[in-house]
Amino acid sequence: SQGGGYPDRLASRLRQGGLPVGHTNLGQSGARVRDVVNNALKRVIALQPTLITLGVGTNDIWRGTEVAEFQDDLDRIARRLKQTGASMVVVNIADMALAPIAKMVPSALYEGRIEPFNTAIASVARAHGLHLVDLYESSREMIPRRPDFFCSDGFHPSAAGYDEWADLMLPVVRTLVQR
Repeated sequence: SQGGGYPDRLASRLRQGGLPVGHTNLGQSGARVRDVVNNALKRVIALQPTLITLGVGTNDIWRGTEVAEFQDDLDRIARRLKQTGASMVVVNIADMALAPIAKMVPSALYEGRIEPFNTAIASVARAHGLHLVDLYESSREMIPRRPDFFCSDGFHPSAAGYDEWADLMLPVVRTLVQR
């Protein structure tokens, strides 16, 4: 509701800027990297996209996916999507320790896990020439100054939070779309 997630907001901003973009959001709440491999990868390839944004990993952290398994699956995704010739933007994982829900779950679910996952994302991005947008460092600045960053579940960004993410990603995405 209220404008969708960051992909919907990015498409809207690009259109407002005069760029005629099509848009398909295959994101699925609760998905892990293995779900992308098993359920979304073929669908993305079939769309023949010119730009792909990928944000995955937060659910893997909370649900105990091993970092090496995550990196292997992310590498598989990047290799397959690179074959499409589309420009690719990947976001790393925001500092979810700042999320309200973090106070309600055992810290072992996220402490010491976010950074290794972000290292894996950065490694895959470098290996495959993906454009990396750093949500982690930015989140450490934006979340404390935005009490409205999260929706009522204390985990997902609110409309204001997704606006912040879209604004952060827009310069990179705009450059790739204008090519």
